[in-house]
Amino acid sequence: MPSDPKLVKILALVLLAVVTAAAQTGPVVLQSPNGALEISFATVRGQSVQAAGGQLAYRVTFRGQPVLEWSNLGLAVEGAPALGPAVRIESSQASSQDETWTPVAGKANPIRDHYNAVTLQTVETVAMGRRLAIEARAYDDGVAFRYLVPEQPAVKELRILNESTQFRFSKDANAFALISRGFQTSNEDDYHELAISGLHPEYLVNLPLLLEVPGVAWVGLTEADIEDYANLYVTASSAARTLTARLAPRVEDVNSNADIAPAFDPKADASKVSVIAPTPVRSAWRVLMIADQAGRLVESNLVVNLNPPSAIGDTSWIKPGKTPWDWWNGSQAKGVANPGKNNETMKYYIDFAARNKFEFMLIDAGWAAGFFSTPGQAAPSRRRTDLTKSIPAIDMPMLVEYAKSKNVRLWLWAHFRDMNDQMDDAFGQYQKWGIAGVKIDFMDRSDQWMVNWYRTAAKKAAEHHLMLDFHGAFKPDGMRRTYPNVLTREGVMGAEYNKWSARVTPKHDVTLAFTRMLAGPMDYTPGGFDNATRENFVARNRAPMVMGTRAHHTALYVVFESELQMVSDSPDAYDGQKETEFLKAVPSSWDETRVLNGVPPKYITIARRRGGEWFVGSITDWDARELDLPLSFLGSGAYDAEIYADGPNAAAQPKDSVVEKRRVNAQTVLKLKLAPGGGSAIRLVPVR
Repeated sequence: MPSDPKLVKILALVLLAVVTAAAQTGPVVLQSPNGALEISFATVRGQSVQAAGGQLAYRVTFRGQPVLEWSNLGLAVEGAPALGPAVRIESSQASSQDETWTPVAGKANPIRDHYNAVTLQTVETVAMGRRLAIEARAYDDGVAFRYLVPEQPAVKELRILNESTQFRFSKDANAFALISRGFQTSNEDDYHELAISGLHPEYLVNLPLLLEVPGVAWVGLTEADIEDYANLYVTASSAARTLTARLAPRVEDVNSNADIAPAFDPKADASKVSVIAPTPVRSAWRVLMIADQAGRLVESNLVVNLNPPSAIGDTSWIKPGKTPWDWWNGSQAKGVANPGKNNETMKYYIDFAARNKFEFMLIDAGWAAGFFSTPGQAAPSRRRTDLTKSIPAIDMPMLVEYAKSKNVRLWLWAHFRDMNDQMDDAFGQYQKWGIAGVKIDFMDRSDQWMVNWYRTAAKKAAEHHLMLDFHGAFKPDGMRRTYPNVLTREGVMGAEYNKWSARVTPKHDVTLAFTRMLAGPMDYTPGGFDNATRENFVARNRAPMVMGTRAHHTALYVVFESELQMVSDSPDAYDGQKETEFLKAVPSSWDETRVLNGVPPKYITIARRRGGEWFVGSITDWDARELDLPLSFLGSGAYDAEIYADGPNAAAQPKDSVVEKRRVNAQTVLKLKLAPGGGSAIRLVPVR
């Protein structure tokens, strides 16, 4: 075997080209670099390959076993027959890539981008002779493909109603599904564990979707690099074990949101246009993360790898970090005469951030001035606030300077409707003030227009050196590689739901780690320190409780990825608490991530490394557990371990916790004892 890496790559390209060229009369087969994954393309009738032409389809195998059987590909277009049912594969071109790149922030650094690829050129066998291309990549941790409609005489503008993309599983896979009422959604809901056969056709299923194909593989279905296109959802098909694509239809009212959104109607929505664009048109990547264990999917960087490199030149100003935040806990501020949106309360939170070396302070809704202050004159419905001015009780330039003197920077909250109308002025003002970033909320849409709006916001924010946190958002698609100033986004039923419901449980937390987090960072907003049992939990808007133990909620800072991580409770809740030391130390961006154990939706243990230090977070559902934790992932030498664990009475008194300090090494096996709804958070520091 040649030792020259360049020669090895050239030989791989030649081998791929030869195999592909020989496969033109049969399936075009693409293998992952390690050979375990295989995605094939062909024209079929039913499940039989038709070399002369037919329905364009693909299938996927893992370690020789079928994950997906032949599944249809194609595009339903307005005013013309669908693209894909009657085509032949005209040619294919193979390639490969193996490189590493350095992200600004994330769960790994550096990231290896290693794949084999093929691009298929197809042409219709009917009179119109339209052309459709498929680009596919095979990585060791998954496969992906996307549609390319080239510019051609027969197609100058494409009006896509839907995709004909199918996911026909080889077995009745078990799915962990987030089911939405309609396309205009905040993507905040419970996950339901159902077999594919248990999904009704009227269920609109959000991505990412976790599935288990029994005895074959775990699969994470999502998408990547959504640009000038609509978000993908899936629904159950009449065909056995099959999910079908549903694109979010275009919404003509720019200011439409989930408050007035129509419910999903399978028949009516099928006639709505989802994408309008001049050719060439490129879809987002359809992504299938595939592994033998669910935890391997959590480690994957496939979604970010499928996005273009950074579009931002200088990224030195982009800094991940942690931030207190006044909204979740009700602006509690001990010793402040009138807690609320005023200078004294904000300074109180800034002081708390400075004491604990948190990088930021997020000022949430209520800081911006109203457009009309004349008595009896109502504000216009489309605009709630003037994002360039603060209310009289907030002196923004003073607060920015006060925070700066304490090595803290400010973030501001903004409503999407206001930001849509005022983006240029608002971003310009924030740069003048010295604001670090903006949390934009209530988009609650995922159609083509909104997809483009996200990218416009990210680009313009970068021009003003502003970081972003999208709330009321659709799932991450890896755009943070292209626009690394987008640190995180919501699109998750997080801790805010404790203020009005009992839906955010320890089981829900475990489920999120295996489902929503597959797509990317999530602003769950951890840090609740008023820990309660299921029986004693009471939903309340101010000073909210959280279900699960203190150790469980401390561990969330390792389990949940977010490059802007909230410290959500009142500053008073953390003062004098031993876990605060862990919150001070835990990073919000990582060099390495490993899932050490876990079973959806029961428990998970994740180890993350920053520099030479490791942090471990382990959480369980409502079942108590004892787990062996080998520390074989550690490097050579000894480490000082700080272990924050459930106390002996944590089952009944969830605030009960203990801290153990001991010397460990790679041969050590820790014994974790997790209470019901419990957890453990561990810091491992090399002994110098």
